[in-house]
Amino acid sequence: MALLSVLTAPDPRLKIKAKPVEAVDDAIRSLMSDMLETMYANDGMGLAATQVGIDKRIIVMDLNAGEEGAPPNVMKFANPEVLWASPETRVEFESCLSVPDHYGAVERPAKVKVRYLDENNGSKEIETDGLFAQCIQHEIDHLDGILYIDHLSRLKREIILRKLLKARKLRL
Repeated sequence: MALLSVLTAPDPRLKIKAKPVEAVDDAIRSLMSDMLETMYANDGMGLAATQVGIDKRIIVMDLNAGEEGAPPNVMKFANPEVLWASPETRVEFESCLSVPDHYGAVERPAKVKVRYLDENNGSKEIETDGLFAQCIQHEIDHLDGILYIDHLSRLKREIILRKLLKARKLRL
């Protein structure tokens, strides 16, 4: 397994729409494992392949990440797509490994039904709500070149991007 570099906004590669995976094979499973290792190393809960500069429709998640004493709840998805979204919405604060140290209130459908390929190349569907629904929508957005800050007002988004650029310049 290998740690991958997480891209941070405003890197243009984060705006690329990812390409579908033809099949989940050993190479894709290896990438999923590397993504999980990277996600855990960065204290994340979810990670999309586009966040590590790979334009494939792959997501990994562990909704229990960071919860002391909680067993891992690892989920791996290839080609996830929302089949249905509820008309009811929720507003929750979101953060992102690609937008470090910033948070924003995002409105999303409260429930979604998602189709995907699992790590064994099996086609699955799942209907979910709560944190799971929020996280999967956040990660699917990444695969479509959308960051959570794109759901914020233009002013809030620009403030966050300016701060990220300033922080990047200070690190150089």
